[in-house]
Amino acid sequence: MKKKKDQPAPVNSDLFQQALGGVIPLPTSNRIPLAQPLRRAPTRSTAISTNLFIEDKLSDNDAWGDVPTEFLRSGMSRLTLRNLRRGRWPMQDILDLHGFQSDAARKMLLEFLSDAIQHGQRFVCVIHGKGWQTGGKEGVLKSRVRHWLAQYSEVLAFCEAPQNAGGSGAVWVLLKTGDQSKSDMAGKF
Repeated sequence: MKKKKDQPAPVNSDLFQQALGGVIPLPTSNRIPLAQPLRRAPTRSTAISTNLFIEDKLSDNDAWGDVPTEFLRSGMSRLTLRNLRRGRWPMQDILDLHGFQSDAARKMLLEFLSDAIQHGQRFVCVIHGKGWQTGGKEGVLKSRVRHWLAQYSEVLAFCEAPQNAGGSGAVWVLLKTGDQSKSDMAGKF
C-alpha cells in the first residue's frame, strides 16, 4: 500500500494564531506619557564630561555607620518627608549608579544634583543598588550615596523608594530650588 503524503506542518504564525484564538486585548491605558524621557547615567565606557567645574565638598568619613532610610534637613516640616514618601510630586529625573566605582559615582551624583538644581527640578531619584556584601553588610554605594546626599546643602530630604520603585536600592530626593527660603518651602509642602 501506498502511504499518503503527510501534510506539511503548520507554519509558526498559524500555530500562534490558533493559540491566541480566545484572547481578548487589554483596554487602552489612561496614563499620560512623560513630556520628556527620563535621563539615565552614561555607561562606563562613556566619558563623564562636565561643562562647569563642580566643587566636591563631600566626605566619605562616617559613611560606614548605620545606613539612613530617610533624611530631613533641619527646619523642614515632617509633612514634607511624608509627602516625599508618598510620591506626591512627579519624578523629574533619574540617575542610575549601578556599576560605578565610589569616586566616579560621587562625581556623577554631584553633576546630576547640580544639573537638576540648575534646571529647577525638585523631585529626583538616585538608584544606587542594594549591593549586599558577605556577612550581611550594606553595599558601599548604598551607604555612601545616602551619606553624600545628607551633606549636600541643596538636598532638603530623601527617603527610601517604595518596593515598586527600587526599594532599598534607590532613594527619592527632594531638592531646593532657586532663591526660596526654607520658611517659604515649609509652607508649600
